[in-house]
Amino acid sequence: MKIRFENVCYCYNSKLFRKNQVLKNINIKVSEGEFIGIIGPSGSGKTTLLQHFTGLLHPTSGKIYVDGRDIWSKNYPLNELRKKIGLVFQFPENQLFEETVDLDVAFGPTMLKLPEREIKTRVNEALKLVGLKEEAVKSRSPHQLSEGEKRRVAIAGVLAMAPEVVVLDEPTACLDPEGVKLIANILRQLHEHGTTIVMITHSIDVISQLAQRFIVLNNGEIYFDGAKDIIFSNSGFVNSVDLEIPRIIRLCQFLQQRDILSNKFLFSTDELKKEIKNIKKIDSVLNKSE
Repeated sequence: MKIRFENVCYCYNSKLFRKNQVLKNINIKVSEGEFIGIIGPSGSGKTTLLQHFTGLLHPTSGKIYVDGRDIWSKNYPLNELRKKIGLVFQFPENQLFEETVDLDVAFGPTMLKLPEREIKTRVNEALKLVGLKEEAVKSRSPHQLSEGEKRRVAIAGVLAMAPEVVVLDEPTACLDPEGVKLIANILRQLHEHGTTIVMITHSIDVISQLAQRFIVLNNGEIYFDGAKDIIFSNSGFVNSVDLEIPRIIRLCQFLQQRDILSNKFLFSTDELKKEIKNIKKIDSVLNKSE
């Protein structure tokens, strides 16, 4: 699935004299299989942008195309679009409403009027994807789960629709470190299985390990769109939009300045461990040669 935003603008109170323009001439192309991180300061328009992906908001001007079709053209099936693009709101656990986990995750597939066997399969697979065993949670009330479990059940409800694209608004917000790690692993696995992911977050440390491409919004405009190593190599640029350099990169830069590492742009602890192991192997060879 290919998504394209063409000169998209959005104004709240667009019919009033005092308009509040939130998005300004947004041009984005999302290709199949990408993992895109959307970052920027609070109030930059990130959540408003996300709600345009599934047609929850109608652009004041501009076009949005999915697989070459304008989603706001006459007779375009928006309901079909929302089956293909799953939207996970910030604090999605607040939308849990059924009596049991099974019923909550099955809600979407049930609305699609799928066969009962297909619904059961989708529920089971979705719970497995988010690291929950169906037998352990299916009969429990969602409201009796921990905050991290609720978040995972809510995400499972979206995955049960088998979307091609998943867009998420702050999926790790207010979770403890273990919960953040679980959600990050879920998203990593989804992407490895071919799901296109677009994610808004303030957690630079998390998104820098997941996304290959970053879009930076500032005052409703695209300030940057490109590879993560480019954006984080320019501390002046990062500071200009009130962002932070990921801690893992700051550590690598610290070690590189002391001639311990040669690579100052590693994005995960696994990459750093591998680099350190390679250094130890080199030192071992050099010591033997002496």
